[in-house]
Amino acid sequence: MKSQITNALSDFFFEYETPRQVLVRNRRVGVVCRVIQLGVLAYIIGWVFIYEKGYQSTDTAVSSVFTKMKGVGYTNVNGNESVWDVADYVFPPQGDSSFVVMTNYIITEGQQMGKCPELQGKHNCSSGADCEGGSFKRTGHGQMTGVCVNSTKTCEVLAWCPVENDHNIPDPPLLMSAENYTLFIKNSVTFPLFGVTRSNLVEGIDAAYISKCLHDPEDAPLCPIFRLGDIVKLSGFNFETIAKVGGAIGIVVDWTCNFDVDVRHCKPKYNFHGLYGNPDEKDKARASVGYNFRYAKHYLEEKAQKRTLLKVFGIRVDIIVQSLARKFDIIPTLTAIGSGVGIFGVATVVCDLVLLYLLPKREFYKNMKFKYTDTQAQHDSESHGLDTSVYYSLEANARQVQGTGQSNDPDSEAGSTETEAYNK
Repeated sequence: MKSQITNALSDFFFEYETPRQVLVRNRRVGVVCRVIQLGVLAYIIGWVFIYEKGYQSTDTAVSSVFTKMKGVGYTNVNGNESVWDVADYVFPPQGDSSFVVMTNYIITEGQQMGKCPELQGKHNCSSGADCEGGSFKRTGHGQMTGVCVNSTKTCEVLAWCPVENDHNIPDPPLLMSAENYTLFIKNSVTFPLFGVTRSNLVEGIDAAYISKCLHDPEDAPLCPIFRLGDIVKLSGFNFETIAKVGGAIGIVVDWTCNFDVDVRHCKPKYNFHGLYGNPDEKDKARASVGYNFRYAKHYLEEKAQKRTLLKVFGIRVDIIVQSLARKFDIIPTLTAIGSGVGIFGVATVVCDLVLLYLLPKREFYKNMKFKYTDTQAQHDSESHGLDTSVYYSLEANARQVQGTGQSNDPDSEAGSTETEAYNK
């Protein structure tokens, strides 16, 4: 028992096993194998390493965006001249990455809490029975009092009076001068994995340059100051159309960087996308068109609270930061190589299927590839005084000769010769 354990441990530590290799000289199988291997090699080099850059690790950035609008607008409505500055036409005013620039509006001045007839088309009535007191309607302006106003044939409501009339949107837009407003974008990104921080105010973008530059995709692609009219045009919209009813535009700041080279080459690219609006000017067929919201300016007049209501139509600007940084890393490189080496095994699997199941001499190849063992074979080999491995080889060749008859295959002829020698 002790010797058996010792032999087992000795075999485990001091013996090495390797699979038997069978060399098959067959043109068709050889070509199939090499074609598959070349395809796998092309996939590893072309797709994994060149296109997907599988030898690099990746990281996304932590980002911060600050914005500032500049420009002055002018309106003249019924002889009432007004000048609009940034505090009047930008919402919210804090310089967020998402904001609205007012381009058109409907103003209702001097509203005061009280009772007045509803707007025609909202709550039409023929008698007080059509106006349920104390109730509200989703499209109404206030709470119905139960009275039908004969002069307008609409229900009386408790609301801010006079109620807003937004049936007629000013055309052309009142603030067409917004086309010349300018937007300044300041963006900072940090890639924590690589410890790199970059700003869109890259090398060469100083105060002197900013004071005179204006972004242009060809001539000044790194200038962080944008004309609103150019933003709308690059988004595929018509400014007058989108200014009338409003819309949404996305400015994408793209940081795609390769830190295997100098970090100074890590620079932003600006892309413009029309998110919501009417680039094809077919929005009349839609249920809801444009972008708008309301806000009010409250004040006291003779101790009475009043307000000025504005329905604002504007261009919503969303600044979206996209980032992807890459740098060489040995771990993903070894992982990609290991995966590629494993895929090379596909060629062996396919060629084995062709050899063992599709070729005319498949029985011959099966006998050459597989080693058959049984207790009777071991007994016969011992009785003839042959080594067991030699006996298996001769026996396999004998079965091949019996199964396939004469063959022109050189390996088959060798098998027949060995079998005959064994019989003698």
